[in-house]
Order: sequence, then structure tokens, then C-alpha cells
Amino acid sequence: MAPPTLADVIFPEQANHNFSRILGDLKRSNLSVSNRLRSICRDAAFVDDVATALGRLPLVANERCGSWYINPARKAASAYFKSTDGHTGQWKFSTRRLNLHLLALIGDAGMPDALSKTVPIWCAVLNRTLFPSPAGTTAAAASHHHALVTPPNVVSASEASQIAALLPQFAASFAALAIDPAPLRRQLRDRPLRPFWITPEDDDDDDLALAAAGVARVARELDCLPVVCCTASRRVAGPGAEIGEGGGYVQGAADDTENWALGLTPDVFWRHRDVLLAAQESELPALIAELVAGEKEERARAAGEGGAGWEVKRVAAPGVFVGTLAGRGKVLAEGGACVVALVSGATERSEWVKGPAHLEVGLGKHKAASRQLRDALPLICEFVLRYLRRPQSGENRVVVLCESGRDLSVGVALAIYCWCFDDAGNVRSDSDRVAFNKTSIRVRLGHIVTALPEANPSRATLQSVNSFLMDWRK
Repeated sequence: MAPPTLADVIFPEQANHNFSRILGDLKRSNLSVSNRLRSICRDAAFVDDVATALGRLPLVANERCGSWYINPARKAASAYFKSTDGHTGQWKFSTRRLNLHLLALIGDAGMPDALSKTVPIWCAVLNRTLFPSPAGTTAAAASHHHALVTPPNVVSASEASQIAALLPQFAASFAALAIDPAPLRRQLRDRPLRPFWITPEDDDDDDLALAAAGVARVARELDCLPVVCCTASRRVAGPGAEIGEGGGYVQGAADDTENWALGLTPDVFWRHRDVLLAAQESELPALIAELVAGEKEERARAAGEGGAGWEVKRVAAPGVFVGTLAGRGKVLAEGGACVVALVSGATERSEWVKGPAHLEVGLGKHKAASRQLRDALPLICEFVLRYLRRPQSGENRVVVLCESGRDLSVGVALAIYCWCFDDAGNVRSDSDRVAFNKTSIRVRLGHIVTALPEANPSRATLQSVNSFLMDWRK
């Protein structure tokens, strides 16, 4: 038998192309919508088990993806802890994502950077600000509560030390918002926060109950309130490993929904979960489109009937409200308010004024809209200011609406709050000479996100607001 040649042991170039194509097809098939939805259900079951093991602790979804993994019947709230605030060398305490609404919940009752670093920073900063010297504690105990606590198997000692060195700076930035700490302390029942972590690895040997008992024991010994960070998805060994899982498991299945969800949202998924899971992959696009369209019709009907779909919320003491476009008709019908509607279709400025108290601003969509906002704000603020200065009886009300009720409308509300009202909440006069800076704008933003926890203005939106306020002079 002739010895093998080089050609016998090296695959020809065409074969390599075929293998690459086959592997690509396998990965795409594994990342199918149906596999993602089944993986989400599997991870959600783990989250439910964790919640059951921990007892009374409320379940909070860390957005954008967290709501996919929590049955709405068990979801207590949403939070916005971003991984970007915990990336190595970019650690920060976000003053636009304060998440202070969680304190009342906490008082009553491989891991992403958001959970391993951003949440620990948040806990340490709040402890330092709210409990500079916890009542009845020694200096050593106070120091313990002020320390940064991170998972040692995820965050190295070196990185933890670098983050800890920044905590005084982060605490100062929070203190600069001038938020009254007394109500926040009462919500926490005068007990500091302490982060804990539970991952799917804790359930490998059915020791979830043991992990939950450990959380309760440490919280009791330290007299602190536990903030348990739960990672829903289990880790797979490496690229392509999920293909060999047998069940088509997708790690982080709810990530990047714009690339696969076809308009499906967590609420629609959970409401129609059984129907979606029973459908074939080929049936899902049409089924999802049908379900999403039905939900939109239902929201529109609810808005027309005065349901929750049109609710607006006060975000600033002078009478500035924020809501979604679904409620525009109802708000206009009620009267007594200046309505600024931010719509997704780009329109000419000459078409924006719809009435003496109604402005419809066509900014376009998504990031383009946030960028266009900078040039639109002078007209918006002057329109609102003219309305506020008119002879009137009763309270001034300004209602700002956008599609989500969380991004563009919040940015415009912030600009109006700064531009049109002084620190006492009075409408500014022509004689006012005001120069805005990042600190003063950040303080007003802090008021808004405290009043509206779901507010989540994008960086581009806030940049447009800052640019307008700091470049223009009254």
C-alpha cells in the first residue's frame, strides 16, 4: 500500500468552503426564532426557580432584555443597569439611570458587566450617600457598608481596586443632584444595600436552596438588604458549542431583538407563549406579524377608551408631563394643556404648528431623530414658553409625547423644564439671563428620572439637549 501523500491528508479548497458553509448553516438554524423562544422559556424557568427559592424578594427585569425572562405576573419593576457603565476602564455611576425607584421595592422586600460591576457600584454609591455613618454602627461597620462588593470569580482584585478608588468621585456626582436622602433612607428602613449573585451554575447540583439560604444568612448577619443579581442564561463552552447541546439552546437568546424578533415584544411573547412555541419555524413570521398587529389595535382601542395606554405622568413640579403618542387624541380632547407630539415621520417645520397649543414635530426615527432634536428644540421651547405666558386660570400643563414615552419625550421635557422654568418652578420672564451647564442640567434630569423611573433617554438625545441649552442664551 502506497504511503499517503500530502493531498490525501489536506482537504481541497472546495471541501473547506463546503465545511464552512455547513457550519454556518448549522449555526443559523440553531439561532432560529423558535430555538430562541424555547431557550428564553428555559432560562425564565430558572429565574422563576430562583425567585421561589429566595421567597419574598421582588423580581426586577434589567432592561433591555430582562423582561423576556420574567413572567409579567411575577415582574415587580424594570431597571436600567447598563453593562457599558461597568466595562473595564469605563466604570461610572450613571446620573441618568439612577434606578432610585428600586429602593422602595428593596426595602419591602459568565456574567454581564451590568450585574458584576454596575450594580455593585450603584450599591456602594448609595450606601456612601444615604448612610455616611449608619446609625448604631462602628466605624469599621460603616467602612464595610461603604466597600465595593464584587463577585471574585468574575472581577479581579486589581479591577475591583481600581473601581473602588473611583467611588468617592461617583458619590460626589450623586450628591450634586441635591436629591433629599431622607425619604430614600426611609424606603430602605435605614439599612444599607449589599449585592449577591446567583447564576445557573448554582443550580447544577440542585443547590439553589443552599445559595438562597446563604444570601439570607449574610444579609441577617450584616443587617443589610440583599440585591440579588440573577444571570438567566447559562454559559456554553464556546462558539458553536450550543449546536451540540441537542436542544438547540441559545445563550442570551433575548439579546439583539432587532435582529430576530420581527417586532415581537416581551409582553406579546408572554401573552401568546403557548401559541408561539407550538408553531413551526416557517409559520412564525406570519404569526408574529398577526399578534403584533393585534396588540397595536388593542392599545389604540384602550387609548381611545381612556385606558392605561394613554396615561401621562408628571415629571417636573411646574406641570411638565410625559406620555406616549397613543394618548394624543385623549389629551387633546381633555384640553387645558400644551401638547408637543414627537412623531417618526420627518416633516417640514412649516407643518409643525397644528394649533395654539398643539405642536407636531416630525423628527424621523431612532438615532436620526435624536440628532434632529438639537435643531428643533429652539422652536419647541419658544412655542411652549409663549403658551405658558398667556393669560390663564389654573395650573399650566405641558404634555410631551413620543412613541415610547421614555426617550425623545423625556429629552424634550428636560429642555422645557430648564428653558421655561426657574429653580422655584416659575415661568421665566424675558428679563431672565440664564447660562446652563452640565451640572445644572444633570440636576434637572435627576428630578425627572426620579419621578419617571422608566425614563431612558439615549445618549444622542441628551447630547442634543445639552448642546441646545449650553449654546443658546436667554
